[in-house]
Amino acid sequence: MSTPTNRTELTGKYTLDPAHTRIGFVARHAMVTKVRGSFNEFEGTATLDGEDPSRSSAELTIQAASIDTRNDDRDGHLRSNDFLAMEDYPEITFRTTGIAPTGEDNFDVTGDLTIKGVTQSVTVPFSFEGQATDPFGNVRVGFDGALVINRKDFGITWNAALETGGVLVSDKVTLELEVSAIKTG
Repeated sequence: MSTPTNRTELTGKYTLDPAHTRIGFVARHAMVTKVRGSFNEFEGTATLDGEDPSRSSAELTIQAASIDTRNDDRDGHLRSNDFLAMEDYPEITFRTTGIAPTGEDNFDVTGDLTIKGVTQSVTVPFSFEGQATDPFGNVRVGFDGALVINRKDFGITWNAALETGGVLVSDKVTLELEVSAIKTG
């Protein structure tokens, strides 16, 4: 992707492209390996201000039931009251409260993350990956970001002790966001 020389080209409204966006996570399992997963159903919008990124904003809504770790039994457990309690809390949301440039193509995006009915302020370091016009004439932008959260901060406390010491599921979970958004206005 090419970075525009004129940042005003970025200004506008955008919608996440679910076919080219990944919202994933990584957690340690049994203290010896990592389990990776993603959420497959989500929608999001952003309003970008290329000249003053601090005036930009974004919203994201994830369907908790769309969790996918490529293991049906594990996914069922993650949807249960032990973890996401998706019947009572079907959505995970993020809404920006502030954006601060940290470099030419880097930004700290702060917002309210709500999981299982608990809202915490988090800051996601994002990098701008570029802007391009796809073969269908859509103007696209790309951003990558990741942050580590403590799942217990969101009321997700279930765990099991291991005979060898330690626990089955790590408290720390890395959230990964690889975003492709299409300009809509």
